[in-house]
Formats: sequence, structure tokens, C-alpha cells
Amino acid sequence: MSSTRLRAPRPVLRRVFLAVSAAAAPWLLAACGLPSSSPGAGVPHTATRVEQRGTTSPSAPQPVPSLTRAQARAAVVALGTLPVKGRAPKTGYTRAEFGPAWSDDVDVDGGHNGCDTRNDVLRRDLTAEALKPGTHGCVVLSGTLADPYTGHLIVFARGRSSSAMVQIDHVVALGDAWVTGAQQLTPTQRRTLANDPLNLLAVDGPTNGAKGDADAASWLPPNKAFRCTYVARQVTVKQRYHLWVTPAEQAQIARVLTGCAAR
Repeated sequence: MSSTRLRAPRPVLRRVFLAVSAAAAPWLLAACGLPSSSPGAGVPHTATRVEQRGTTSPSAPQPVPSLTRAQARAAVVALGTLPVKGRAPKTGYTRAEFGPAWSDDVDVDGGHNGCDTRNDVLRRDLTAEALKPGTHGCVVLSGTLADPYTGHLIVFARGRSSSAMVQIDHVVALGDAWVTGAQQLTPTQRRTLANDPLNLLAVDGPTNGAKGDADAASWLPPNKAFRCTYVARQVTVKQRYHLWVTPAEQAQIARVLTGCAAR
């Protein structure tokens, strides 16, 4: 089976995003000054269990909530706390500066649970997922993604030619993080940034490729309905890891968030 993109009927996407909104994650609530649920609370899975009997799938971090008007306004305030500077030189940047890809050796949600970060995020963001036997509930074989970047449904199947159709995006791209303060972080902090579920989304592969290392001034999701959540999450990530924004980036994020807060 190969990965197939489908245009989701509006009622389907509405149900998906309402369900995600109902499980509002602590990171966004805390950033917006709203009460949060207990840290690390699990997310109910609708996976088709193909794992060996007697084992359970490790819990995945909570999914991305949609943005309320109050949270958009709070994100505008949070944006105002970020330093505004020009980009630092990209000298010395490589992916290796952020540690081994999809390391489980991090002290964030999903860390030290025995599963690599990519599969943690697939379990979080896909529905009706099937898990590979003998992997202790870690490896996702198949599932369906309501892609936040395009608004399409993507049928995912693990395989050499199909896995790349669903990729895990760093919401704040690592290249952008490097030139806005991450080169001043410790190796442990950079590894954590690269594997923090706060900064990760399962998305359409080609769309992720088009984004590259762009910041909000250069790239926004084609799905306009997700842009409010996207830029608010970038603000939260940059705030958590003490990164800055460029003047153009700040202006673009402020423009998007102001429109969200006014709805």
C-alpha cells in the first residue's frame, strides 16, 4: 500500500480539529496564561493493535490544539517578550549539532519511553494507526493523518517508497533556530529542542520539503485555517528555548495573530 493524499470533506476535518481542540495541550495553555491539565496526561489511542498480547503502547505526547481567540491574544503578548535581532551567521550549522535524529534521550514528553521520537509523533498525530509486532508498541506501520499544513487526509503506510509521504516537521526549523540563538545553547539543550513534541508535527512530506528552514516571514502553511496555531506554536517554542525573532518574522507573526485575535 502506498501513501495517498485525499481531499477531506469539510465535516471530517471539522470533527478532527474539534477532537484535537478538546484535548488542549498544557504547553499552549501555559504559554497563554490559562489553566492546564496535569503534565504528561495521556491521549486515548484509536490504534488497531497488532502488537503482541500482554504489551501496551507507550503513551505519546498530546496533540496540537486549535487556537482560541483568548490564546491568540495571549500569543501576541508572548511575541512581545521575544528579543528582536537580525539573523546570526549560519556558519557551523549541521543537523548533527542537534544530536542524533529522533533521539529518545531527552527530558521532555515522550523522552526515555523506549521509542524513537518520529514514531512517538506518528502515534500522537495519526488515527487508526497499526503498530508493528515485536516493537513494544513503538513502530507505526500505517494510519491516517489529517494534515494540518494542507487540510488533506493522507493515508500513511510504512515503507521504503512511502514513509516519506508523512514527515515530522520542526515547527521552528532547526536551521532557523541555529541563526536565532540555538548555537548558544548547550548540546543537550539543542538535542532537546530537536526532539521536543512541542516543536514537532506529522505533516505532508512534499509540503514540509517546500518549507525547508524558512521562518514565518518566508513561509506559512498553505492551509490558512492552521496559520494561527502554527505561528503561536513558533512563539511558544522560541520562548521556551530563549530564541529570538527577526524584525520581518515578528511583523508576520504579529499580523497573523492579530487577525486570529480579532475573529
